[in-house]
Amino acid sequence: MIIRISIKMEEHIRVSSISQLHEMMGFEKPKHPLISLIDASKISIPAEAIGAKLHQEMYMISLKDKSCGMDYGRNSFDFDEGLLVFSGPGQVYSPTQEVKPGDIEGWMLYVHPDLIRGTHLEGMMDDYSFFNYDVFEALHLSEEEEKRVNDCIGNIQTEYEERIDNHSQRVIISNLELLMNYCLRFYERQFNTRTNQSKGIVSTFTKELKAYFKELKTQEFGLPNIEYFSNQANLSQHYFSDLIKKETGRTPKDHINEYVVNKAKSMLLGTEKAVSEIAYDLGFNYPHYFTRLFKQKTGQTPVAYRNMN
Repeated sequence: MIIRISIKMEEHIRVSSISQLHEMMGFEKPKHPLISLIDASKISIPAEAIGAKLHQEMYMISLKDKSCGMDYGRNSFDFDEGLLVFSGPGQVYSPTQEVKPGDIEGWMLYVHPDLIRGTHLEGMMDDYSFFNYDVFEALHLSEEEEKRVNDCIGNIQTEYEERIDNHSQRVIISNLELLMNYCLRFYERQFNTRTNQSKGIVSTFTKELKAYFKELKTQEFGLPNIEYFSNQANLSQHYFSDLIKKETGRTPKDHINEYVVNKAKSMLLGTEKAVSEIAYDLGFNYPHYFTRLFKQKTGQTPVAYRNMN
């Protein structure tokens, strides 16, 4: 059966269930209400669907071989072989071109949040930060890695299609967890193999952090944040954070806080400015937030630090 996306241009649709997804695509009723594996080669996107906005309330893991005519957030899908893309609930998709059956090879796994609700996996989802990566930060798989991913996908499909019983949810969730843990490992390998590029991003982050204060951007924008530096690097916040932590062992927030505290120490000892004035100069809206951070990092209040030195 061919899946044909039946939506109209400029239409806004919130896709909140697996059944709704199947109906929209003209597919038969799902064999499981909370999870579905779709064969990408059967997708058909007509011209009238171009420009529509699909607000998806599910997790999606996708392996495709080339461009599938779909915008994801601010970016476009553009696949080579063995490229794995993830998205979480709340993402927006928009068809950009017609797609005929057979134009794409691969699969898309959709998982409704209710499948994992109340399970141990629900509490682990924040660890899988790749669900918040941008498309161009996709996972590049080797042949062996792709085989392991497809084995997990095959186990999931077999379980929900052939033997739904009292053990099905546990088996499905176990395979989902295994799949995502493999992806954590594969992303770590990808960070390692791109270490020169990663080190360049870390170096640029350090320079831009210093420049932020030197150019007095705190007076206009307040304290620097991860979003600012990830935008400078043209990366998503989650990918940027994971890359910095992998290379340095510390999060971007740790680096920012350390720099702010060291800057504050210099200002406390090198000027006669009041603590509140230093706090505002550093970008804090409220001086007590500055005092709290300083004490957390040094064990002393700013006043105590100044008096002891």
